[in-house]
Amino acid sequence: MRRILIIDDEEDIREVAALSLESIAGWSVKTASSGADGIKAALADRPDAILMDVMMPAMDGPTTFKEMQKSPELAQIPVILLTAKVQGVDQRRFAGLGVAAVLFKPFDPLTLAEQMSVALGWN
Repeated sequence: MRRILIIDDEEDIREVAALSLESIAGWSVKTASSGADGIKAALADRPDAILMDVMMPAMDGPTTFKEMQKSPELAQIPVILLTAKVQGVDQRRFAGLGVAAVLFKPFDPLTLAEQMSVALGWN
């Protein structure tokens, strides 16, 4: 069973994404509401992948990702960013970070697991 960590400051997004991944894909999902909590949760649980929001207060997604890359325990965990920003310059900046993929809000809960599986090569 795949283990996924969702990091998003919006409770409704965490709940919809978690429900989608658990019910459709049968994955085990943990959630965190901030970048700092996400790092702690990732260190504690070592998920197979992380789905993380770009825009969060205090520590945004790209900053959280960069912090995770400094940790040998976390650097190998693939990260998918979730963003409402669809401009080309933003997409290039996110892709330049070295994340596994960038998915866009609003996402379709019925296809989220499939999109993640394709992005991570889990098919």
